[in-house]
Amino acid sequence: MNSRKKTARTAGLWYLLLAIAGGFGTMYVPLNITVSGDASATVQNIVDSGWIYQLSIVSSLAGNVFFIFLALTLYRLFKDVDSKQARLLVTLVSVSVPITFLSTLALVPAEMIASGTNYLSVFDISEQNAMALWAVNLFDQGILFVKIFWGLWLLPFGILVIKSEFIPKIFGILLVMNCFAYLITAFVSLMEIQLMDVFTYILIPFLVMGEFSIIFWLLIKGAKETSTYSVSTNI
Repeated sequence: MNSRKKTARTAGLWYLLLAIAGGFGTMYVPLNITVSGDASATVQNIVDSGWIYQLSIVSSLAGNVFFIFLALTLYRLFKDVDSKQARLLVTLVSVSVPITFLSTLALVPAEMIASGTNYLSVFDISEQNAMALWAVNLFDQGILFVKIFWGLWLLPFGILVIKSEFIPKIFGILLVMNCFAYLITAFVSLMEIQLMDVFTYILIPFLVMGEFSIIFWLLIKGAKETSTYSVSTNI
């Protein structure tokens, strides 16, 4: 197996691990824990979820570690295609990771409150529940914000795929579309625009086609060997 194909398949493996761990870690709480405007129900959901809530925290943190390794592997794969775009890819991932880490850490005090930590007994139950809901909402809002960067990094990624001659250009086009779908859904959610669910429903195909297709292409096909290809070293 040539080194480029091996690097591509390694990137595919990191990407798959990111999709599994990061997907579960960032989606579990908004979908299964948060009850908008109901602090008591939110805390009860945390209690009822048990170890799965803790697993979602660990998964979110692990997903970000996988994200770093993915970005570095993709840099190695594409640096001779366009070094400027490859560096931009790594930079955007590097910005998103600490935001997600900090957002995830907000889930820890919510769990402490739900478990009935003794030193919080100075607050009554309604106050404790309100603090727990605030912490969970902080995570949810952080994830909405970081979705902007989850979209932005796909733009240089898509451009690199399009410029390369060892991965079909269609995947690059899908990644660029994936980028703008992320950005639209993120801004629609953050601005609380009406018909948000309609926007999300329409854009779901564009949110999954680009990334899922490139994951499986990298894992199965890797990257083909080429005799020559254009090299850009824009600085």
